Amino acid sequence: MARQALCVGINRFKNFPRYALRGCVNDVRNMAALLTDFFGFTRRDIITLTDSDATKANIIEHLTRMVRGAQAGKFDYLVFSFSSHGTQSPDTSGDEPDKYDEAFCPYDLAIAGDHWDPERIILDDELHALFTQLPRHVLLEVYLDTCHSGTGLRAVDFLLDRQPRFIPLPSLRSFELIEGRASRGFYRSFGTKKTPQHILWAGCRADQTSADAQIENKWQGAFTYFYCKNVRDTRNQLTRAQLLKRVRADLKAARYTQTPQLECQATLRRARSV
Repeated sequence: MARQALCVGINRFKNFPRYALRGCVNDVRNMAALLTDFFGFTRRDIITLTDSDATKANIIEHLTRMVRGAQAGKFDYLVFSFSSHGTQSPDTSGDEPDKYDEAFCPYDLAIAGDHWDPERIILDDELHALFTQLPRHVLLEVYLDTCHSGTGLRAVDFLLDRQPRFIPLPSLRSFELIEGRASRGFYRSFGTKKTPQHILWAGCRADQTSADAQIENKWQGAFTYFYCKNVRDTRNQLTRAQLLKRVRADLKAARYTQTPQLECQATLRRARSV
């Protein structure tokens, strides 16, 4: 299969230094190495964007090129990994019953008035619109090691060298527009075409936080670490469903409360078989 991957990791944020993370750039290195070691990618197949290079414009530009390449028949297997803060934004398109969008934070995240600047935040609607343009035969695998909600914050996390990957909404007005509503998460983006070719790995449930954690004396995403570890330990011989079970068990044993999610109809296949 002709492959292309975009791996994004953001520790620093141009306008929000107080929300700096420490493990997201390491996630990029870990995922890129895993793709070359076990998934048939070459170094030329993988684009990496970290910190100041990971602006919204750059991320969307590279994803658009990948989709256009797939449409032109250049690629039939795409991977997008994204490690950063997650956040939320009041829905403005009217398509969300829960009245807010899941959102993902690029390096140049910014505020406009009471809300996130739409030119500096990546909404799930935007990724949905882009990915549903893919030809049906193209396999898309997405890894999101971000938080989808701030409701899972626990004081104990800060005692265990862990930091939630979540930035709260920028104003009381934004918060009031979504208060008390439960998110359906990003999974809807993968259900529109009813195809087994769109696969989503998420580091936590929609009502949880993903941890930026110090593991083996190095900061990294807890989900990304245990995912990569299990692929390596088993030489990528597990189905996705089996791999998910192992990752969940390892996170639980290490006292993480996040529950990784897998959304696809192809859980019985190994990733190496594509």
